[in-house]
Amino acid sequence: MPDHLEFRPALSRMQPYTPGEQLAPGKTIKLNTNENPYPPSEAVVAAIQHAAAGALNRYPDPVATVFRRAAAESLGLPGPEWVLAGNGSDEILTILVRGFVGENQKLRLPYPSYILYRTLADIQGAAWEQISFDDDWQLPAAFGVTPDDVRLVFLPNPNSPSGTVLLPEQVESLASTMTCPLVVDEAYADFAGANCIDLVKKHENILVTRTLSKSYGLAGLRFGFLVAQPHVVKELAKIKDSYNCDMLSIAAATAAISGQQWLADVVQKMNATRDQMTIGLSKMGFDVTPSKANFVWCTHPSGQHQAIYEFLKKNQILVRYMQFPDWGDGLRISVGTDDQIDALFIMLESYLRNV
Repeated sequence: MPDHLEFRPALSRMQPYTPGEQLAPGKTIKLNTNENPYPPSEAVVAAIQHAAAGALNRYPDPVATVFRRAAAESLGLPGPEWVLAGNGSDEILTILVRGFVGENQKLRLPYPSYILYRTLADIQGAAWEQISFDDDWQLPAAFGVTPDDVRLVFLPNPNSPSGTVLLPEQVESLASTMTCPLVVDEAYADFAGANCIDLVKKHENILVTRTLSKSYGLAGLRFGFLVAQPHVVKELAKIKDSYNCDMLSIAAATAAISGQQWLADVVQKMNATRDQMTIGLSKMGFDVTPSKANFVWCTHPSGQHQAIYEFLKKNQILVRYMQFPDWGDGLRISVGTDDQIDALFIMLESYLRNV
């Protein structure tokens, strides 16, 4: 019997992804993980209750047919065969890495962006490379030049932490120079006013991932999906778990994506709050990057970003302090309700009076 267990070398070397803090429910104002501050629609709650009263002793539909049909109708796709459902968009990202990137092959991502991409490459025993945004959060031309060892490129759009976005024509131009698939991670696209769904119909190497955790207010249920051409979906479906989405999440996701008027109303409300956050933070001296997501990225001339984060946390307001080696640090603040943002501003003004 061995003295200790031996894990795969790739696992032993990797650093795990660290999600935002999740505190016990209470009085804390939570503006750190880009969740929707509003509950999902009544139709979603009713769908969950109906499903919960059903045959939970049976396995769910392994391919979430009812959701895929609803998604195709809502997004203007030719049919459900263009959609692959997953247990959150993170599972979809995992499937994509497993499907396209082998050991010692390479994944490309912009920097700074979603750190999980690197973690998924590490798990696979693959390599990853980062190409930095410039000071205006634009990507250099080199991002679209892919040598043979680069097998997959991730493009979060809007990007996190910046909230900046590339227009569909810019994405199409990038993809045209690549020799591998370009995954456009549209976790926040509903807040941006533009998306790349239509590009998928024209280009087999453009794949779009979505989540219901943000705009639809379903972070607690874990549901995401991929939009890709049918032959791509068919191949990637071989990788997913047999029953990767449960009955309750399928029912909730179907009701959610069918409620496009509810979505439009909540997005309009949150974008208005985001714009007020940008104005208010700027008046307090923060440098705020114009955002097309449900959060803002800001820095302060004092450079006291970690101290501001700790002060807010002490006063029961959570924001995300983020530090990127060779780039810098700052605060990513999720859109909350208007009352929550008013409370945030009061605390920030209290701190900054003493700076």
